[in-house]
Amino acid sequence: MNLPLLAASFGLVLMCQGAHAENQLLDEITVRGQQESPKEESLSIREVRESPARDMGEALKQVEGISCVHKGAIANDVVIRGFQKDNINVLVDGVRLHGACPSRMDPPSFHYDFAEIEQVKIIKGPYDLSNPGGLGGMIDAQTKKPGKGLGGDVILGYGDWNSFNASATASYGTDAYDGLLGYAYKYSDVPKSGDGKLLTEIYPATSPNRYKANAVDSKAYEINTGWGKFAVNPSENSRSEISYTYQDADHVLYPYLKMDADYDKTHRLNWTYRIQKISPLLQDLKLQVYWDTVDHLMDDRFRFSSSATPRFYSMQTDADTQVYGAKLNAALAVGSGTLKTGLDYYNRNWDAVNRRGMYFAYRDTAMIPDASIDNLGLFGEYELPLGSQFTLKGGLRGDLTWAEANKTNTLVTAGTSRDFADVSANLQLTYTPVKGLDIFTGIARGTRTPDQQELFLDVPVMVPSAASNYWHGNKDLNSTVNHQADIGARYSTERFYVNASVFYSDLQDYINFYQIPTTFEKSYQNIHATMWGAELGSQVSLDYDLFLRGSLSYVEAQNESADRPLSEIPPLRGTVSLRYDNGTFFFEALENLANEQDRVDSNLNETTTAGWATTDIKSGINYQGVSLIIGISNLFDKYYFSNLSYARDPFQSGVKVPENGRNVYFSMGYKF
Repeated sequence: MNLPLLAASFGLVLMCQGAHAENQLLDEITVRGQQESPKEESLSIREVRESPARDMGEALKQVEGISCVHKGAIANDVVIRGFQKDNINVLVDGVRLHGACPSRMDPPSFHYDFAEIEQVKIIKGPYDLSNPGGLGGMIDAQTKKPGKGLGGDVILGYGDWNSFNASATASYGTDAYDGLLGYAYKYSDVPKSGDGKLLTEIYPATSPNRYKANAVDSKAYEINTGWGKFAVNPSENSRSEISYTYQDADHVLYPYLKMDADYDKTHRLNWTYRIQKISPLLQDLKLQVYWDTVDHLMDDRFRFSSSATPRFYSMQTDADTQVYGAKLNAALAVGSGTLKTGLDYYNRNWDAVNRRGMYFAYRDTAMIPDASIDNLGLFGEYELPLGSQFTLKGGLRGDLTWAEANKTNTLVTAGTSRDFADVSANLQLTYTPVKGLDIFTGIARGTRTPDQQELFLDVPVMVPSAASNYWHGNKDLNSTVNHQADIGARYSTERFYVNASVFYSDLQDYINFYQIPTTFEKSYQNIHATMWGAELGSQVSLDYDLFLRGSLSYVEAQNESADRPLSEIPPLRGTVSLRYDNGTFFFEALENLANEQDRVDSNLNETTTAGWATTDIKSGINYQGVSLIIGISNLFDKYYFSNLSYARDPFQSGVKVPENGRNVYFSMGYKF
């Protein structure tokens, strides 16, 4: 599939000028074009609310360079420029967040609700020095902040497959204190694909992974989330804030995998104290302490593989993870520039117990052996204006990391440990030759240590075979180092913005999942890999309250050590949309396009995915705090697949999961 329509439409975006529409889209053009760094992107809650997205992974697909791994009705896993899993940082208000499932049923972005979030900040590439890791990028979901006086909102939504979501928030604020409370509920039956079949009907009649009759058309998920935030302002320039969130996800089906989640229970607690304008030297000081935990249980009770077994399941994994940490950050006016510096520490514990009837008679196996990672880091970053047209920014970060297994399995004994010492750095130059035009170039060194799964995982089988691979970690892995170069340009006026960038990454000791030759084993290895890609995004305000928007993104990745493509890399993708918006009423038509992905890793049995195109339409009214939105995604009920892989064996089922078919959705809200 080629993209002539997309190319022609995007050319029109770049040539158009004009405009008289006055509404929030113009504000977004200003923010994205003039207030964000050229290497940054953002997604507003308005864009999320107008979409049928069920989680943040699905919502972020609207941003060029971002895609997701589709496993079922919810819990899509975010991918930035081909980087995914622990190669990117996913944060909430700067808090580290991790899922518990070894097969990533519950990626970090699954563990918060849209109703909590005001905006999502995205950094592409290893340019965030304030947090460890982030080899390929960073996503930080920023929660809502109470305003002065009484405020709040109520949202109700309904769509095909009995998809229902409801949320309510209420806040009250004064100069001395403020607080916020919120609750959200989500529910859905199993979606259908473009061929009219449920996603749970993808398995052959002989497959042991097929769903039982009473589960095929059961609920796909049910999620309750509640949160609260309270803050006091001891003085005009200081603030202390504490927030807590609890999420309970029940009966979440994952056709992509061999098991489903019985439950996911998440707690998040965050406290910050910030004081600004302390002295002419010390401009900002912030202390943050946080804790979060996820308890996750999955099994195959809804699959035929659990039939005729002594228990109600043939395999089960009980997993939990806990993170606690602290940060101390400061901003100092040094010379004619600003120095940002900080010290941070976190501990992540991860424990996963696997039980299987067919191999070990339900004996507990330390799949991830109660393993802990401790990280201590220090960073400094200096930004210096060089005249009126140049800004130079550079920084350095050092991390000490300790990983230790506290249980014994067939791979490691209790007390097995590894130590890592890593250095990250970057240098960025922004040139502004004329007002509204920023040209950005940067070079960076980013690092990340192996996680507990990559180091210590153990999923043994009695007799390894093609149908039951032995999956294990590699305790001798080294940290991955990403040497990356970026160049980009952003041009904006009051009515128009365009952002283009190109990047190249040389990845030393990249941690790659692979099939061990001549055996039925899969594990992790350090390889030399390269990635390069480009993104192009634009938005223009036309006459008659029309807005035209387009995007393109492409990534190519190569396993240089084995001379073959890396797995799970998205193909050439793009969007074109035309929107009428007069500030009260809007209508938008959007075309989504993807090219064929034939650069696949045959070592993992990854197969070619055909190109596709889908159409979405939506319309709505916003008037005096009331909003009504109706939309149809995949208007022509296209049957298609996003790029998929088989890299998550042995629990990946080996059957491709199609994308959702036509979905008519409706939402209404009131904000005061």
